[in-house]
Amino acid sequence: MIPKNPRILLSNDDGIDAPGLALLERVARHLSDDVWVVAPAFEQSAASRALSIRDPLRVERRDERHIAVFGTPTDSVMMGVLELVEGKKPDLILSGVNKGQNLAEHITLSGTVAAAIQGMEMGIPSVALSQTYPFTEDGIIHWETAEFHAVAVLEKLLSAGWPEDVLVNVNFPDCPPEDVDRIELTRMGRRDADLIDIHTRQDPGGREYHWLGFNGRLSTPPDGVDLRAIYEKRISITPLHMDLTHYKTLAALNAYFDD
Repeated sequence: MIPKNPRILLSNDDGIDAPGLALLERVARHLSDDVWVVAPAFEQSAASRALSIRDPLRVERRDERHIAVFGTPTDSVMMGVLELVEGKKPDLILSGVNKGQNLAEHITLSGTVAAAIQGMEMGIPSVALSQTYPFTEDGIIHWETAEFHAVAVLEKLLSAGWPEDVLVNVNFPDCPPEDVDRIELTRMGRRDADLIDIHTRQDPGGREYHWLGFNGRLSTPPDGVDLRAIYEKRISITPLHMDLTHYKTLAALNAYFDD
């Protein structure tokens, strides 16, 4: 049960100076006046659950409650909970608001989701939030959509609650706030088109190098999954947990090996 005026720890993977994190702090202050920010010093997108175990972790205190960690999102949450947030540990962890979607199989790449996973593993209710946008150079990011809807979404989630071994993944659609259709509770989808391209180029010395980039291809997802909800201008809320076991295959292999 999350108390009234909870202690909230904010983190992200876009870095402590990211606009989405400033947005999330404004949202969090509608829920509490006890808000802390512990986030990576620099962008850590697609860092997934990387943990710094062979390098020292340095921190930079911007002020008492805004602290940059020279490490990953997982490092930041761990340091925040165990070392940097003074007094009682956080009652709630919010990660984001990410610049871009965290949907379908790419959830496993996300540093935003990883920060929420770390919070969950430490026994703290955790939510990841992302603002989707098109993968184009001139794409407009509708930050106002996340800012307009996030408070109501979080208030409903906190009122409903969720199990200790679950984190919540929220994605806001790529449209102005007034064009959002509704909130949809979804399951994790799977794309039927590869989203990543490899661009091969040469540096001035003639040496080959490669860039990984998103191509923006759309999939054809079924109803009820996170991708479909976002395509149809709905806020997607997906409860996630860490049991990646495929039970049907487990049963089939057990039967096979028993023979």
